[in-house]
Amino acid sequence: MEKYKPYYHFTPGRNWMNDPNGLVFYKGMYHMFYQYHPYGTTWGPMHWGHAVSSDLVHWDHWPVALEPDEHGMIFSGSAIVDWNDTSGFFQGKTGMVAIFTQHGTDPETGGIRECQSIAYSTDDGKTWLKYTGNPVLANEQHTDFRDPKVFWHHESQQWIMILASGQTVSIYHSSNLIDWKFASEFGQGEGCHEGVWECPDLFPLPVDNDETRMKWVMFVSVGNTPGSQEGSRTQYFIGDFDGKMFVNDGPSDKVRWLDYGRDNYAGVSWSDVPAEDGRRIYIGWMNNWKYANVTPTDGWRGVMTVPRELGLTSINDGINDKIILIQKPIRELERLRVPILSLQETTMEEAQRNLSLLKMECFEIVADIGWEAKGEFGFKVRSSAVHETIVGYSSDSGELFVDRTKSGNVSFHPDFAGRHRAALHSGNCRLKLRIHVDRSSIEVFANDGIVAMTDLIYPNEEDNGIEIYASGGGIRIHSLELFGLRSLNATSIFQSH
Repeated sequence: MEKYKPYYHFTPGRNWMNDPNGLVFYKGMYHMFYQYHPYGTTWGPMHWGHAVSSDLVHWDHWPVALEPDEHGMIFSGSAIVDWNDTSGFFQGKTGMVAIFTQHGTDPETGGIRECQSIAYSTDDGKTWLKYTGNPVLANEQHTDFRDPKVFWHHESQQWIMILASGQTVSIYHSSNLIDWKFASEFGQGEGCHEGVWECPDLFPLPVDNDETRMKWVMFVSVGNTPGSQEGSRTQYFIGDFDGKMFVNDGPSDKVRWLDYGRDNYAGVSWSDVPAEDGRRIYIGWMNNWKYANVTPTDGWRGVMTVPRELGLTSINDGINDKIILIQKPIRELERLRVPILSLQETTMEEAQRNLSLLKMECFEIVADIGWEAKGEFGFKVRSSAVHETIVGYSSDSGELFVDRTKSGNVSFHPDFAGRHRAALHSGNCRLKLRIHVDRSSIEVFANDGIVAMTDLIYPNEEDNGIEIYASGGGIRIHSLELFGLRSLNATSIFQSH
């Protein structure tokens, strides 16, 4: 198996991949398109790669869906099911429509132009026809005018498009997916503006699973800029949307981060997931524009996070009540589990004795740990005499962290090594962790998804130990489960059609 190639995360068979695009469910299949350079392992002329799955875990690669044309490269965008043939493309039937940015040269000025185009499929996504009237939306005011996310707004009975426009997002509406009218703009003075805004998403979620308490969530990715410590990452807002305007509930200067690791960017959610399923599912590109073009893989570059279910929960942080976004790995991933270890109400010493017998590359840890005295504790994964990645918690400062300073190959970029932190206070002196480890990544979900941290790592093959540690205070293991995870390489993930 190729070095660092993941066991159970989505990746292209060969060459470069970045943002997920066109996430849509149709006729029993999840479709995932993605930014793809089919001729190299660094960013280049963007196409839409295409893969399909019945369970969001096992993927079949289909042929490239969209290629550059006279309007430019195929940048990020979305896809929807036109259930009522509002576009007129499907002779009264249903079909899928893709809405995407084209990045090219303005025929009048000779400068860079970003405009929105559409394509449609009459054969369930196997082939795509570009609309002859492309582009359907352009804007001379913004050089950065891209990444449209389109959805049907039931209350106003119209299509909504949210897209990035410099350092704001713009909202448009349409009755037919072809003719778009400007509705509003959001973002001036709101949230983080350290880099260009990209890849927005907008969707409703119930608070605490209460369908009578609906709020709207907006994702906005923030690009990397020189001098930015964290590089590219994603923020979110919670508020209300009436079909025209989004209003942020929180203070305008408050920044809410989707993920506190370095490597979760441009994530967006699936459209048209059946109502009987009821989940809002998203996936992100597991990389960072600080070093995305130089990660130490060979023949391929780019990997997605595990798909995650999103929710909203209300909590009290000791000061006031607030609503926050939570995210958890989808339940379908549990089908890959192979039980390895299960401990209940035991000591750290007993847990370590069991863990010290294991050598594993890819696995999942599910733990519930309590403490009485303040200190630091956690797990060291993909460890050896010289390397380790630490998932730790300081009960003194109330911080969860991932430390990859000694995780293996960290020398390929000066900004890669680091210790990434997130505030996480626990009033009952308990910490619940779910940790997904693959051959070149670690994803941490704490206290039922209140905090998520996603980081790439590049350990050696012999870095395969697992340890539990504590310093400054004793801990109690209320439960500890360890699962191996079956490799998707034994399935159809790299088959071609």
